[in-house]
Amino acid sequence: MKKNNEVVEWIKSILFALMLVFGINYFLFSPIVVDGESMMPTLESGNRMILNKVNYVFKEPERFDIIVYHAKENEDHIKRVIGLPGDRIQYRDDVLYINGEAYEEEYLDEYKNEVTDLPLTGDFTLEDTPVNGQVVPENHLFVMGDNRRHSTDSRILGAVPFEEIAGQANIVVWPLKNIGIIE
Repeated sequence: MKKNNEVVEWIKSILFALMLVFGINYFLFSPIVVDGESMMPTLESGNRMILNKVNYVFKEPERFDIIVYHAKENEDHIKRVIGLPGDRIQYRDDVLYINGEAYEEEYLDEYKNEVTDLPLTGDFTLEDTPVNGQVVPENHLFVMGDNRRHSTDSRILGAVPFEEIAGQANIVVWPLKNIGIIE
């Protein structure tokens, strides 16, 4: 009788542990793998990261956050938030302008130093994109990959609805040389 109780307790403990792991993975955090070069040099294809699914439950994404969103059925993209709802976005002479104010994109400095034929980002306004308006729509974000020349982002796909955001990705866990928090 005592042996049966011990087995039942072990089974309960294992089931509880599995439910806890799956619950954390489904609702709070999950591992992701960067697939493609659209975020280089910030992120490389094959980087393993932790997707924080909780962060945007309590607050909205901020400018320059790196997010994962559902781009198509069974296809997620990882990009950087450039424009928030109501923002006017423009690139001119490789400089980002938001609401008429120039913004420095320090995360692109390394890439700009490597590229010999600038500009890294071609000139455009929101009206030149599928957003097809003067401002980022309400409850949407304008996102771009850091590898501006090789990124399928809001310039091609349009603004990202808030409900398609899977979470924030700012922690690299593999490879060891890249472990850390991405700004």
